Amino acid sequence: MKNLFIDTLIGQVRALDQFGTWTNRTDEDLLSEKYVKSKEDLRNIPVIADIDEMQTHDIRLIYQAVALAFEKKTGVMCSVVMEMSHEGFGRAVVIADKIVIVNKFFKDAHRYSFRTYEKLAEEGEKMLENAITLYTKYKDVA
Repeated sequence: MKNLFIDTLIGQVRALDQFGTWTNRTDEDLLSEKYVKSKEDLRNIPVIADIDEMQTHDIRLIYQAVALAFEKKTGVMCSVVMEMSHEGFGRAVVIADKIVIVNKFFKDAHRYSFRTYEKLAEEGEKMLENAITLYTKYKDVA
């Protein structure tokens, strides 16, 4: 697969489209709408604001995609644990066996985004590769 993270993420996003609303939209357009914000977009978002439930869910989908892609590559099941306050402070953790393979703290999660679609793909793939490296390094200890 060219980009396992993006393929897994788009699969999860499209699975949520119960009524076929996004059928005619390209994968890149759909993910860009959810996750890509320009500097101008960010200027229009207040620094202090509450995060809505949909934004929290969209962020969780990224870490679920990492976990599922990790499972596809290694055969090891993962769990995603995410806690987020209404103010956008929180943490997402991906656990494989007894090993934390992804650990991300959030501050101002309502502003969580990527500058470009390519950056989203690159960062997701990097998270996946780091998770695999970390698991490989410590799997004998767990």
